[in-house]
Amino acid sequence: MSIKITGSGSYIPTEVVTNLDFARHQFLNEDGTPFPYSNEVVAEKFLEITGIKERRYVSDDLLTSDIATVAAQRAIADVGIDPETLDYIIFAHNFGNVKKGAIQSDILPSLATRVKYDLKIKNPKCVAYDILFGCPGWIEGVIQAYAFIRAGMAKKCLVIGAETLSRVVDIHDRDSMIYSDGAGATIIEETQAPGGILAYETATFAHDEAYYLYFGNSFNKNHDPDVRYIKMYGRKIYEFALSNVPKAMAACLEKSGLDISKVKKILIHQANEKMDEAIIHRFFKLYQQSPPEGVMPMSIHKLGNSSVATVPTLYDLLIKGQIENQELHPGDVVIFASVGAGMNINAIIYQL
Repeated sequence: MSIKITGSGSYIPTEVVTNLDFARHQFLNEDGTPFPYSNEVVAEKFLEITGIKERRYVSDDLLTSDIATVAAQRAIADVGIDPETLDYIIFAHNFGNVKKGAIQSDILPSLATRVKYDLKIKNPKCVAYDILFGCPGWIEGVIQAYAFIRAGMAKKCLVIGAETLSRVVDIHDRDSMIYSDGAGATIIEETQAPGGILAYETATFAHDEAYYLYFGNSFNKNHDPDVRYIKMYGRKIYEFALSNVPKAMAACLEKSGLDISKVKKILIHQANEKMDEAIIHRFFKLYQQSPPEGVMPMSIHKLGNSSVATVPTLYDLLIKGQIENQELHPGDVVIFASVGAGMNINAIIYQL
């Protein structure tokens, strides 16, 4: 028996937002003071550090659960299963449904329940629930699906990662330029084919690190203090990720029993190009090696950081040949890895 991703789907929002579109924003420091340089300089430095040229936002009429449903429908169609045979719908997000212009999140009923409703699944034994695990949420959902199947509690699971971060950003915070919207979904099931999930690693660091990402006030001191936005301590996150993610990936690889030479691709959370590159170099350095060319496919340049959606979206685009100069083949060994609010880290060794 193996437990594999048998189908995938994604939703790439239609609204393209380039770095130039931020030219009219008034970026402020945390204390509310203006930047000493122009937005053009901000955009140049931002591109140099993050690699993000543009990102995608959902249209005003769509919610996180809406785009998740589209990704789920595409994943179900990809493998050709009957939705009624799903045992679990596991939906990773962080902020629920936030309507355009609203200041309140809606998670009643859960977003997983809404997707089940939209899919018209009648089977009450198809259990639908949400998980909040920061950016590593989709990978954690896959780990949970794997555990359910290994335990004999399920045979087929739908795992979704979706977010509309454009609805929870402070337009006066330059970090808002990082975030984007998107949705990815996968079918996880027991198969007779070889490979699948070979090992996993997951952890929560919450002693000193719990509030590296948090909800905070706008940098514009004239804004309503009761309205909160996603905030982060970028330098602390960078140092934390660089120190801990390579170790988690190495521990996961050791559990799998495979040599690093077997790793063909690393699908890492699309958080920041420079950070991701540094993580991959640090990982291979643990084995006294340099990263092979093309080992880390990237989508961040055009899609930005859509949190839980980055890894499943990247996988879907890659498996369907939509990432330039990148491809996957049967038997290839892939590492999925992520880091995010919690602070949470996880990784999976997966063989196609």
